[in-house]
Amino acid sequence: MRFLRRLLFMVLVAALVAPAGLIALYRIVDPPVTPLMLIRLAEGHSIAKSWRDLERISPNLSHAVVASEDNRFCEHPGFDVDEMAGQIDRWLDGGRPRGASTITMQTAKNLFLWPGRDPLRKVLEAWLTWQIELMWPKQRILEVYLNVVEFGPGVYGAEAAARTFFARP
Repeated sequence: MRFLRRLLFMVLVAALVAPAGLIALYRIVDPPVTPLMLIRLAEGHSIAKSWRDLERISPNLSHAVVASEDNRFCEHPGFDVDEMAGQIDRWLDGGRPRGASTITMQTAKNLFLWPGRDPLRKVLEAWLTWQIELMWPKQRILEVYLNVVEFGPGVYGAEAAARTFFARP
């Protein structure tokens, strides 16, 4: 019994520390692969990706993504509480809520988690989001997001999307 408790404790500590270590590492090292990439690969899709530094991505794309996905990206600490409250009110009024995920939340999901809307994934996403916001500047969050987001099955990042859909860098 003592061995099982010790093992469980070590697993919990590893589960809490490992993501923080990867988040710290990914502040300076470009992530090589994401869980979604591996899932799509198992589904039979290839992986098209090519990393581009934020300075080499069109500012028009950066502005469009911020405007469409998270227009308060520069103002909030990873969670847009006003948007979340608005969606809760919408749900309580009988409407269908839209997603209230921020770019940081989507980056956490894309880097470390699986697709889906189950409560466990949302809790883990929240746990990772505040750590990313704590360790990375907003420019790095946007850069990683624009390089790992899936633009189509097996197409990850702005550069791969431009080459795949427009045949240009």
